[in-house]
Parts: sequence; structure tokens; C-alpha cells
Amino acid sequence: MKVLAFDVWGDLAHFRKFYTTTSPLTFPFPPPPTIAGMLGAIYGTTKETNQHLKLFGGPECLLGVRIVNPVRKIRMGINLIDTKRDWTPKVRTQIRTEFVKSPRYRIYFAHQDAQIYQDLKQLIMEHRSVYTVALGLSELLADFGFGNEFEVQRVVPETPVDISTPITAGNLVPDGLVVETGKRYIKEKIPLIMNTDRVVERYDEVIYELDGKPIRANVRECWQLNNGELITFFRTSFSSGDSP
Repeated sequence: MKVLAFDVWGDLAHFRKFYTTTSPLTFPFPPPPTIAGMLGAIYGTTKETNQHLKLFGGPECLLGVRIVNPVRKIRMGINLIDTKRDWTPKVRTQIRTEFVKSPRYRIYFAHQDAQIYQDLKQLIMEHRSVYTVALGLSELLADFGFGNEFEVQRVVPETPVDISTPITAGNLVPDGLVVETGKRYIKEKIPLIMNTDRVVERYDEVIYELDGKPIRANVRECWQLNNGELITFFRTSFSSGDSP
């Protein structure tokens, strides 16, 4: 199976945690529905029908993410205008909002539809996108660049291995996490699957290292790139059909 790897980065990112409303907090990395939005912006999917969630959030697509820059968060005030009642600039509310500072991520992408995979690969290699790519909010513009294309093989390790990406709790063998000195581990609940009505159908907890260091763990399955790196996807595997 082929996997496309590319980087996205920017000055600031905000991937709002679903349970924070009045003082929005951010996830440290983009959850799968947000990555699907980035891919949709590059590919040019229709926003009105949330086509990106169908093409890049469905079972025919595998997504993974690696934290490249250590996660550093800051808080700033944002002036929000109540557009439902009054467009007058005087009517506004300042909301303290959390951001990831100087974020950079490596996205791993595979798709069962070879044409979609090739089209997206070509756009990324040529540094072209149909719409502007953002890191969570439209004001937080992102840049992106081609990383590499890998041949990968599914691996079922019998002993703990070093994983470069966050690991879903469902993929972790009980007591499979090896806690190492000098690493900071965080576990958070994130949305994994969102339908085209923007309703989250599945959440899961993920374990990640705050500085992006590899996590030594015993997992049910992972994928080995042809450079030796081991990664996991948010979905464990394609639901059906052949791999591209």
C-alpha cells in the first residue's frame, strides 16, 4: 500500500475541543475530521454538502498525524461580533481563546480510490490547492509541502515498538504503554468519525507525547514505512476492498 506524507504548518492553530464553549481550548493536533477538511481544501470538495467528510473521513481513507514541532499553547482574546442580532461593531464580546503556537504536523494519507490519491498527490507536489488551507479557523492560514511517498506494510508486533504518531486507546494492548523518562504523555478524547451532517459518530481516546517524541507501546497493529518508521492510523484498516 502507498502512503502519502506531507507537512502542514503555520503561525497559530486552533482545533476547538468540543466540550469548551465559552473559553475555547484547542486540541494539540488536528483530529481526523479537521484533517479531512484540509484535504478537501486542497482537493476542492464542495463545502455545501461537506463532501470532504465523505471522501476523506470515510472507511476508504486512512489518516494519521505526527506532531513535528513540540506543542506550545498560548491564549489570546478574540473579539466576536453577534451577527444574529446586530452587525454594529460596538456589539462584541471578547473571548479568551487557546492556540497552538508555531504548529507543524506531518499528515499520512492513504486512499482506496487510486484516482483521488493521485490527484491529491499531484496537487501537493505542485504546492497547489483549490481553496485556502487553514489550521482550524479560517483566519489561521496554513502552508503545506510534499514530504514523501512510502510503501507501507501492516505489522502486528508482539513486543513494544516505537510509534511516531498518536495512538488510539482502541489500538493499544491493555497495559501496553511503556512510560519512559523524559517524555510527557497526554491522553485525550477526540472525534474520530463525523458524518456529512457534521454529527460525530465516534469518539476515542488517543495517547500522544507532547514534544512529538515516539511512543513505545505494544499495539494491536501498526504500519511500517519503507524507511523503517512505524505509524498508526486513526482507523485500524480499510473496512473492505483492496488497498491502492
